[in-house]
Amino acid sequence: MIDPQILARRLGHAFTDPQLMRQALTHRSHGGADNERLEFLGDGILNCIVAVLLYESFPRIDEGGLSRLRARLVRQESLALIAQNLGLSDHLLLGEGELKSGGFRRPSILADTLEALVGAVFLDAGFEAARQVVGSLMADAIAGLDPKAEDRDPKTRLQEVLQSRRISLPVYRVLATRGAAHEQQFEVACEISTFQISAVALGSSRRAAEQLAAEQALQQLKRST
Repeated sequence: MIDPQILARRLGHAFTDPQLMRQALTHRSHGGADNERLEFLGDGILNCIVAVLLYESFPRIDEGGLSRLRARLVRQESLALIAQNLGLSDHLLLGEGELKSGGFRRPSILADTLEALVGAVFLDAGFEAARQVVGSLMADAIAGLDPKAEDRDPKTRLQEVLQSRRISLPVYRVLATRGAAHEQQFEVACEISTFQISAVALGSSRRAAEQLAAEQALQQLKRST
């Protein structure tokens, strides 16, 4: 585990109780006090804070529209991407089996751990501290929301962006397949040669991994253009 203070600085929160952060980073496969209860708490806190942020950011959007926007922000793919940007994979405490199977890249584990961290911040310093952390983590995602856009999947959105610019469509390649047949993990790359973009993601199916890789490629595309 890398120095936890690095992650604390990235979160923008100095824990009064460092054990809360350690527990939030501990997967059940590691043994000891794991993060499942913190994940439960963090999920509720995260949904509440995102609802507040959207309510304040989009004063003209009705309840249905706000609900759809929140669903985009708190879905597993979105949370896993934020976790990756935080470098959360380097801080996870996993059992040997999960380490060998690439659990540190698994979207479900990354998203769940991010929720557990939100729960840990809430217990450590209260709602306002958790709001500050979530607001910082979600700032770019909220700024990039288009309330008029349909809830299209990342692959479709990426394809439409590239077609609108007359750029060749991305190429998806399976880099590796891990695990037993009933719990396989697919590592997939989404490549856009025009911009020299190669986004890699791990998913429980090839389709899921492609969607996650496409979401990452979209983010890279926004930064490079």
